[in-house]
Amino acid sequence: MAVSPSFRLVRSAVFAVVSTGLAAFAHLFAGGSVSGPMLVIALGLGCLTALPLAGREHTLGVILPLLVGLQAVLHVMFSLAHAIPGAHHAHAGLVPGLGMLVLHGWAAGLTALWLARGERVLWELLRRLLVRLTLVILSAQRFPEHPTATPRTEPDILHPVLLQYALRRRGPPGAVTTA
Repeated sequence: MAVSPSFRLVRSAVFAVVSTGLAAFAHLFAGGSVSGPMLVIALGLGCLTALPLAGREHTLGVILPLLVGLQAVLHVMFSLAHAIPGAHHAHAGLVPGLGMLVLHGWAAGLTALWLARGERVLWELLRRLLVRLTLVILSAQRFPEHPTATPRTEPDILHPVLLQYALRRRGPPGAVTTA
């Protein structure tokens, strides 16, 4: 299925917002700071990273490495952007400690699972909409608005075939007799 450039841009923007938001939140949680211009640069980098891949459905096997790589780049960018390197931050320098690596891996894995699930739901919805739209178009072609048959003067007599064996059970109960 061919997708429009605007659809690709929206999908890559969603990926950029999720991945940059994850990196910025984790960086702030660890005691770092993120400036506004650096956040805009990170969003642009995330969007450019995902744009070539935004034209088709992807699985966890594609999303996870892309997200982990982008998280590593954003971690280095945010660490380099500190006015005073290492001040009030969970680690000094660019090499994270074991705890930070575990947290980055856990957050990236969880986010990748979330994005992969959203990816699957989005494409399934688009496939269903395409099938539904195709059925609507085909039924409109099969049944034109103005039929060519001549109208009948007498209406059909409708027989309640389905209701002839139905029991009436509505209303108050019948009279109760005592013996």
